[in-house]
Amino acid sequence: MEKNFNKRERLCSKKQIDLLFLKGNNAISFPIKLIYLETDVGYVNPCQAMFVVPKRAFKRAHDRNKLKRRMREAYRLNKASFYEVLSSNNKKIILSFLFVGKKSEDYSLIESAIINHLKRIELAISK
Repeated sequence: MEKNFNKRERLCSKKQIDLLFLKGNNAISFPIKLIYLETDVGYVNPCQAMFVVPKRAFKRAHDRNKLKRRMREAYRLNKASFYEVLSSNNKKIILSFLFVGKKSEDYSLIESAIINHLKRIELAISK
């Protein structure tokens, strides 16, 4: 599997985002909160994701962008096994990763939180 994160994998649809925040399930692994929802929309990829850092906690755009880059990179490098589980179970899912920490965190902490979230969803789907 290619380790990239292209436009088809990004969650951009306003309708899907509203539905995700309205009906989605959530889980927290500090410093990231995950909101996820299984969907029946026919995507090319088994998963679409978005990454959010609140302006309230991080006033400067370069701080928000740095945290979003770290979250995207951690997701991009660790999504392969997650995609295999989704494909084998014929599931489609949409995800939102929200940064809930009050200060900027190291990449290693962000990566471990994203890995925990992906493993948690893999277990829930494979049951």
